[in-house]
Amino acid sequence: MRNPTLSRRRMIAITATALGSAFVSGSRIARAQEAVRWHGSALGAQVSMEIYHPDRAEAERLVGSCLLDIRRLEQQFSLYRQDSAICTLNRTGILVAPDPDMVALLEASLAFGDLTGGAFDPTVQPLWSLYADHFSSERPDPNGPPREKLAEVLTRVGRRGLLVTPDRIALAHRGAAITLNGIAQGFATDKVVEKRRKAGLSTTLVNMGEIRAIGPRPEGGRGVSVDPDRPGALTETIELVDRAVATTAGAGFRFDATGRFTHIFDPTTGLSPSLYRTVSVVAPSATEADALSTAFSLMAIPRIRDSSPPGRMCRRA
Repeated sequence: MRNPTLSRRRMIAITATALGSAFVSGSRIARAQEAVRWHGSALGAQVSMEIYHPDRAEAERLVGSCLLDIRRLEQQFSLYRQDSAICTLNRTGILVAPDPDMVALLEASLAFGDLTGGAFDPTVQPLWSLYADHFSSERPDPNGPPREKLAEVLTRVGRRGLLVTPDRIALAHRGAAITLNGIAQGFATDKVVEKRRKAGLSTTLVNMGEIRAIGPRPEGGRGVSVDPDRPGALTETIELVDRAVATTAGAGFRFDATGRFTHIFDPTTGLSPSLYRTVSVVAPSATEADALSTAFSLMAIPRIRDSSPPGRMCRRA
């Protein structure tokens, strides 16, 4: 079953600066004073892209390059596309000669699983399917799936059953499946940012639900505000220069009206704990911020402190 887009990830916005003078909207190009802009859709979301550059043709090329990067990563990580690499892995249990980005992201996922004592686990996809099937039935039990069914599904969950090498990716348990929704947006953000950095852009802001900035705004500083419960609303501003921030909230997707069962799964119990309303993590990369905000949503404060690498900031509400 395809995963609905989470509310905190409905907009992808990419902004990069090197001074500029053009405007792009869809397929139409017109002059503007500062930027080349593009609006469309990708990764199951509405996309807004903005590049500042003194050379209009180069700015347009960078916009096109960004789109190619996003489409390529979508082909690897998207649960919305049945022909993606992740969907192929989930159907067949194996990928031979996998894409290096898939290998890198799965290795990072396993590393974050080790760092957080198993709180971050990409193999929780069978739990999503279980709850989606249960709550889409005609008269679902508001207490969730039967205990015996949950226990059976949990036998397919566990990062130790995900085997990753440069030549082969395999799922050890029959019926196992993975999701990268708790880390892939951050990984894609980092990929786009690094490519823009190599292109010589000194100021870049990339937002795919996870936000990463290179350099300050020309007028000084860069503040970002996120409220997962009210997309677009401003709650708290964090200065973000050469850092990334990600926010996870159970309210991003609820299986039931009360919010007792959400998209955040404890891989040991199969339940959705409600320890915090939101968790935001500031880290050097969007990949790390994304994964840790997901994992910390399942962890008590002492465990979060023990798992946080130096220099990272975690805010809970």
